[in-house]
Amino acid sequence: MKKVSLLNLFLTFMKIGAFSFGGGYAMLPILSRELVEKRGWTCDDDLNDYYAIGQCTPGVIAVNVSTFIGNKLRGVIGGIVATFGMIFVPTILLLIIAIFLTRFAENPYVKDALAGISACVCVLILNAVIKMWKKSVVDLPSFCLFLIALICCVLLWFLPFSVSPVILVIAGAIAGIFVQKAKSGGKRK
Repeated sequence: MKKVSLLNLFLTFMKIGAFSFGGGYAMLPILSRELVEKRGWTCDDDLNDYYAIGQCTPGVIAVNVSTFIGNKLRGVIGGIVATFGMIFVPTILLLIIAIFLTRFAENPYVKDALAGISACVCVLILNAVIKMWKKSVVDLPSFCLFLIALICCVLLWFLPFSVSPVILVIAGAIAGIFVQKAKSGGKRK
């Protein structure tokens, strides 16, 4: 793969950050299109891995993913440049909104626009889930991992008491190790 310029890295992540609404999951289709399909900077499997790690590390998922990809492509400076690109436009927009929000927060057009954006974000998240499902659940062990995720959702949504997400993540990691070990017959590479 050809070495990516820092300017190209910054501009690509600035574009992604500028046109992405709804947080990490809603950004997955955009990241996939820009970084996997258009530029070939990473593959879907790596992008999914970056997402999983980004969820477990402190901070915003999309920013974490940009840092991981920038680091992969250009080392530490690439991670910094990609991260700065990802947050550049949203930071400026946030500052502008903060200045004017008190004036426009109750404006019916602003409320209606935000409701429309929320609906679109739900569709983007559903699209990301479907894409991840198609690429991740390909055999019996991966289906078992999906069932584990489904059980975690049920525990989070329907139990009368609160289950710590940390406990679920640790339980999922342990289950993943056992499922993958069973898949490989107990042998690891």
